[in-house]
Amino acid sequence: MKVSVLTLGCRVNQSESNIIEGNLSERGWSVVGLSEHPDYCIVNTCSVTSKSDYQSRQLIRRAVRTGAKVIVTGCYSQLRPDEIKRIEGVNCIINNNDKLNIINMLSNNTESMTFSHSSKSRPYIKVQDGCNFSCSYCVVPMARGRSRSLNTSKVLEQVKEIAASKFSEIVLTGIHLGSYGYDLAPKTKLSELITTILKETKIQRIRLSSIESKEVDNELVELLQDQRLCRHIHLPLQSGNDTILKQMNRMYTSEDFVRTIENIIQKVPDFAIGTDVIVGFPGESDKVFLDTKKMLEYLPLAYIHIFPFSPRPGTRAFKMAHQCSSSIKKERINELKSINSKKKMDYMISQLYKNLEVVIEEKGSDGISIGTSSNYLKVKMSSNGYPNKTLVRVKAAKIEGNLMRGDLIDTL
Repeated sequence: MKVSVLTLGCRVNQSESNIIEGNLSERGWSVVGLSEHPDYCIVNTCSVTSKSDYQSRQLIRRAVRTGAKVIVTGCYSQLRPDEIKRIEGVNCIINNNDKLNIINMLSNNTESMTFSHSSKSRPYIKVQDGCNFSCSYCVVPMARGRSRSLNTSKVLEQVKEIAASKFSEIVLTGIHLGSYGYDLAPKTKLSELITTILKETKIQRIRLSSIESKEVDNELVELLQDQRLCRHIHLPLQSGNDTILKQMNRMYTSEDFVRTIENIIQKVPDFAIGTDVIVGFPGESDKVFLDTKKMLEYLPLAYIHIFPFSPRPGTRAFKMAHQCSSSIKKERINELKSINSKKKMDYMISQLYKNLEVVIEEKGSDGISIGTSSNYLKVKMSSNGYPNKTLVRVKAAKIEGNLMRGDLIDTL
């Protein structure tokens, strides 16, 4: 039997899709693309913005057109099941809590398997799900529920299995990664989990997905200096104006955010820091937007993800006064895109002629491979026949578009 898994959204969704693909593959299923006429198609949806809802519906309709039996899961199915029911050709809707039961449902096997991975060269490990925060614009807590952490022993099982399968890097991910362990007994935290992984496993490299800046404490900053921690972190800013941050219920100030970044850069000067920004939040005047723009220009960022504010039903921001027009959002997004382009190029230039540690992810027929460096640069190189998943040392030689071209030195 053939199955396609289509995924939208965050790294948690990617992690869950990888688990589904890996387990079905182990049970004899062929994981294929849509063009290969699958018998079943699983659509793992996103609902973080109204655009995500639209993209989810598009993806569902693409799956239906293949003639496969279509199973829809993810945040859109959790929040808008009635909209999905109106799409002709959908066979089954599964909520987020039951997502991994798709494995048993399709294989007709009650054995619990929750950590097999697909062939991805940098596997995601979902160590946490849900969110106890209540950001005024966000539907994720409604879609994912309250924060829940995976027991440390279960995380270690996954890391050891992945390391034994010759993977070089893991990505620790969660909806609210920085809250890891607060719900466990005894209580623990993310820095303690990382310390345990470093001590008890042989995985070569650990990457963290998005984490809130106020959760980057001194212990975590100390850990970021460890050679086995990737030189990259993603800290969502959302706005550079304190009034807007308060309306968003973000629970930090712009000064707090700057202090966190300066603390990291002081300890690890070459560190790649990325951020998210929401443009056009209710009440964002020209002056308020200028605060965000100036802050982004000032901060030593490697990249910026820019999102237009999307009013989501059920959130407090949905009914807030002083909503920004689409044209204003578009104009401001274009201004920030220019800043992002400069930040990305400046960071790449700063890495020229330095040695980068790269996990090989894609191999072309011409002997050229592409991988991801510790500091989150895409690097093109001649891999000398080394397989995907291999960690290599590369000297950055030149910039080619959005890629760094490197010369292979050796394996690690």
